[in-house]
This record gives sequence, C-alpha cells and structure tokens, in this order.
Amino acid sequence: MVSIMIDVCIKNCKISPETSSCCIHIDHGQIIDITKTPAKAGKVINAKNNLILPGLIDVHVHFRDPGLKYKENFRTGSQAAANGGFTTIMDMPNTIPPTNTSKDFKKKLKIASKRSIIDYALHAGISNLEEVKKIAELKPASFKIFMDMVDGGFMMGAFHKISKISKKSNRDIPITLHAENKEIINHCTEELKNKGNNSPEDYVQARPSLAEEVAVSQALALSHHYNQKIHFCHISTIKSLEIIRRSKTFLNVSSEITPHHLFLDSSEFKKWGNMAKTNPPLRKLSEKIIWNDLNQIDLIGTDHAPHTLQEKEKDVWNASPGIPNLEVVLKLLLTSYNNRKISLDSVKRLLCENPAKIFNLKNKGFIKKGMDADLVIIDINKKGTMKSDEFHSKAHYTPFEGINYQGQAVMTICRGNVVMENGEVLENKGNHVYS
Repeated sequence: MVSIMIDVCIKNCKISPETSSCCIHIDHGQIIDITKTPAKAGKVINAKNNLILPGLIDVHVHFRDPGLKYKENFRTGSQAAANGGFTTIMDMPNTIPPTNTSKDFKKKLKIASKRSIIDYALHAGISNLEEVKKIAELKPASFKIFMDMVDGGFMMGAFHKISKISKKSNRDIPITLHAENKEIINHCTEELKNKGNNSPEDYVQARPSLAEEVAVSQALALSHHYNQKIHFCHISTIKSLEIIRRSKTFLNVSSEITPHHLFLDSSEFKKWGNMAKTNPPLRKLSEKIIWNDLNQIDLIGTDHAPHTLQEKEKDVWNASPGIPNLEVVLKLLLTSYNNRKISLDSVKRLLCENPAKIFNLKNKGFIKKGMDADLVIIDINKKGTMKSDEFHSKAHYTPFEGINYQGQAVMTICRGNVVMENGEVLENKGNHVYS
C-alpha cells in the first residue's frame, strides 16, 4: 500500500480560542482537509497552539507602481503586506500613468506579476468611457472614481456605462468611490487660504464632513437610478455611515473604514502635524465613527498610502496626504481584542470574509476545505511597540509610532507558501486573483 504525501501540514493550530488544536492539510495551494491528527507531508509547520486566521485581504492599497516607485512598489508593498498578515491586496489606479486604459492596465498586471510576493488584483480608473469596456474584459476588481476630482456629469456617464457593461456581461462590477464633494472642498479650502489659516489642524475644515455626506448621497442616488453595485472607501463620519445604512435595504452598497479613521481623531494633528494628513481627514470626536458603530461597517481597508518624509514635511496645503498602514492594522485590532473592544469573529469579518464576498473572491476569506491555503498564524500574547523604522514598506512614518500592542502575525502563508516568518519576508510569486 502506497502512502500519499501532501505538500504541507500545519499542526497544533487553533481556528478559534474556544476550539481545541487541529491540523490543516494543504496540497497544490489549497486546503484539502482539517483534522485532529497530522498527515504525512513534505513540510510540517508547528503552529504551537497559536491561533490561525484566514489570510487577510486588503481591498485598498496604493503601491505607487508604476511612476512613483521611490515611494513604494509592488515588491516592497507586498512585503509590507505579508509582514502584516495579508495574502491578497487590491491596488488603486492613481499611478503614473493612471490605470485607466486597457494598455496601462495590462502593463500594471505585468509589473505586479513580476514583483508581488502575494496575490493581487487591480482597481481600474476611468477617463475615456470607451476604454471602460476594454478594461472590463481584463477583470478589474472595480472601477474607482475620485469624486473630489470630477463633476456630476462625469459621474452620470460613468455609472451609466459601467451599469450597462455589468448587465451585458452578467458580472456585477462594482464602482468604488472616494466620496468627497469637489465643489465644497474647493470653496472651503479657498476660504481658509484667504484667511491665512495654514496649520495642519485647519485641514479638517478644508474638507469638512459635509463634503463626504453630500458625495455619499449623490453616489447612492446614482446607484439607485442605474441599479449599480457600489463600495465606499474610507468612510469617516457617523452621518455618512447612517446614510449608507438606510440605503442597504434597497441598494447593493458596502463601506469600509481605515485604521486611522477608526483609531484616531483630529486632535492627532497637534502631535503629528502633516504626518496625520489624509483624505478624507481625521474627524472630530463628535463626528467620527466609534467602536459601537463598527457593526455597520462592512470591512477595513488600510488605504496604505506611502510617501517620503520630505513630502509629508511640506506646508499643510502641499504636504502629501496618506498613511502607511499595512504593518500596523492587525496589531491594533489584536490589541483591541485583548482589551475586549472587538471579537476575533469581527476581525475575520472585516479583514477576511467580507472583502472576499464583496469583491467576489470565491476561494479566499475562509478556512475550510477547497479554499486557497491563505493563512496567518498569530501570537495573541506577543507584545511590542510600533516602530516605523522596522517597516518593510519604503515609508517609515506612522501616527501610531510608539503605541504598545499585544498580538501580531508570526507567520503568513499564501496558497500554501510561507511568505513571512517572525518578521522575515520570504520569496514567493503572487497570482492575479481574477485570472
């Protein structure tokens, strides 16, 4: 009788704190069984009774590749992601050139294929509406609209075109939205500049909560009219969230929150200045989404947006907005779990399950037979301090600098391949998740 050997067996792992240890059997990059006893395998990983989660999925990153590789690229960005427990990322289109033609979409796919050590997808931009159909054939994660840069006529045309393509192709292609109203931002910014208000704290007033709430309402109206699936990036105010919640009864709509909008508020500008500058900005405590509202949020997107220190140190109107978050978010959430602010089920919902469901990743987001073997082993008790100089990202700054944490990823596994072990990032070739 011939004994069959599988590729990988992870033994002594716990899928939840309440369950006993189990073994996950992996072959050809997929989970083929979950048992009490280990199988014969070419590689055996001892999880040492640590918890294991599905590999994290970040639907919102900016890897700056091509055109801005001095800030980040698919290699350094994916290494940062692996170090943070992520096995799949979705890159935004605002690179140089933007990913808004089929030609440039193909070029970026090729770049990601060569450089990314974890699985990836690309969001597409929109410029010429005739290009939308060509890009749709290449299977983008979504079409992204930056509402702070376009007018209502553009929005109407984009929604009309994409909804028609979705119906004809029988594929529900989402529109993802940076929801801030351009006219309100321009008006408020000009007023502040004329008054000579030039401190980092003034930036909150330049992009007020109303700008987000108006944009959210406009996008929901378009979604309703065209029967179009939409996803709101980085929702930052409780009123925006309430508007979205009311619409969920009759619209296919989802929303995300970033780590900085969840954990921080506008008072951080006094300590960090432009290092805390993002779009949309951090909100006042009276306006922001708090922990009790988290059950209304569908997922967490890091909005990993790296810049150089020189770019962040410019004056408030010229400093680049964005924070690198891939290597801090799981530590922050596990610390919150240890402080009894959030359950592990909620962590999985926000970073694994819902991202997979909303963006149609059929083989990811869950630990069960037949799924991709995307996994992250976490030491729930491991303590440390946030240090940006230890980041694998090219961006070495964070408004979470110096915060003590408890709980972190100690191993990240992408389709059965170890891509990070105890902070050391290993070689691997990521796949396009929609190919």
